[in-house]
Amino acid sequence: MIKFIPLGGANEVGASCFYLNIEGTGILLDCGTNPRKKGKDSLPNFSLLKTEPLDFVLISHAHQDHIGALPFLVQEFPHAIIYSTYQTKEIADITLHNAANILAQENIEQSELRNYTHEEIDFLVKSIRDVNYNQQFEIEGLLHHSSEKIRITFVDAGHILGSSSIIIEIGNEKIIYTGDINLSNQSLMIGAALENFKKATTLILETTYGATDSHKLGSWESEAKRLAKHANKILHNGGSILIPVFALGKTQEILSTLFSLMNKKILTETLIYTGGVSKEISNVYDRNRFVVNYSQKDLVLRNIPQINFNEIDDLNYFRKNPGIVLASSGMILPGTPSYKFSKYWLNQKTFAIFIVGYVDEESPGYKISSSKKGDEIIFDDNIQKVHCDIERFYFPSHAKREELLKIVDKSNPQKIILVHGEEEAQNWIGEKILSKHKSIKLYSAENGKSIEI
Repeated sequence: MIKFIPLGGANEVGASCFYLNIEGTGILLDCGTNPRKKGKDSLPNFSLLKTEPLDFVLISHAHQDHIGALPFLVQEFPHAIIYSTYQTKEIADITLHNAANILAQENIEQSELRNYTHEEIDFLVKSIRDVNYNQQFEIEGLLHHSSEKIRITFVDAGHILGSSSIIIEIGNEKIIYTGDINLSNQSLMIGAALENFKKATTLILETTYGATDSHKLGSWESEAKRLAKHANKILHNGGSILIPVFALGKTQEILSTLFSLMNKKILTETLIYTGGVSKEISNVYDRNRFVVNYSQKDLVLRNIPQINFNEIDDLNYFRKNPGIVLASSGMILPGTPSYKFSKYWLNQKTFAIFIVGYVDEESPGYKISSSKKGDEIIFDDNIQKVHCDIERFYFPSHAKREELLKIVDKSNPQKIILVHGEEEAQNWIGEKILSKHKSIKLYSAENGKSIEI
């Protein structure tokens, strides 16, 4: 018997954490936080594990919504053995230390959560067992009651550096957890191949872009040219452009895109501002460009001229020295550099904010992306008139909805569990699956609700 329990991230994007009990062996798929919530509310519901064994944690990639809760998990389950790719482990060493700094600033009450220390992060990262893509290994928990071990394989998911889909096999069962998957090429990362997805029995499928019309997304190349066209207009008028980005993944992809556009004389040569942990993460990209499925092995990100925006105290500097600012977070969450910059940018008539990635409907980034010059929005708890230009671009690092259906066709599973998507996204995907594959048993996961697979 195999039991599946979502601890978080079932019908939302955030706090991804999915539990499998396979013949008495307890496995967690990812262990993330919800970036829109604080304290205990941001974590998966670990109390659901009180009556279940937990032996292993398999991490698909290093975005905080998939890895950020690991330090809290090991406080309660220090014996759990953690696996990831080497690249995910290397990035986690950066992002988890950064998260510890942020949590210390937030001063979480001791009665709710115990903050973890940098020493605990060091120990945690060292304990992660790193594996190569397509390298199958076997696991079994303390209470495993099958004569056959569980076989695990991490395969490239094409999402960010080190990202993986995870294949779990025992007997005739083949469970595929897509994680965050992308089939299309980005500027740096090459889209996932699906040769390992054949003959699945159960598919745990992300649905992030299930509600997004793919005609809006276009191709990376066409969106890059569209961005350059709008950017040139702003730059020629002496304005600066803010591009909110995730420090991991989107920063590196957009940075390389801008550099390529300038080299090809499509984009006006201009200053590029970056800061925070994104530069450290870019160094990890540089070090691993020859050992992963990477499209620009000759490009060294740290050699692209960049100015550290953290060294700029007066934001009027961007009026005198116009350029493009890449600042996290991508969803313009309070307390982040992109949030601070947005407050200034919204008041500048010659400036622009370009939204280039996924934004949750409850985030400030969504409010801004849905507005235009002249609108009034609630921002920073005040009514804010939008004076700058707002443009929305689509540089997806997740599979388009037609690509999600392609994954279903390729794997042809008996059962599908939909996760990591809002209700509208899961409804669209679910309806399309059932209309074509009438024999598939389809589940829309709910946090805390057990499914027997």
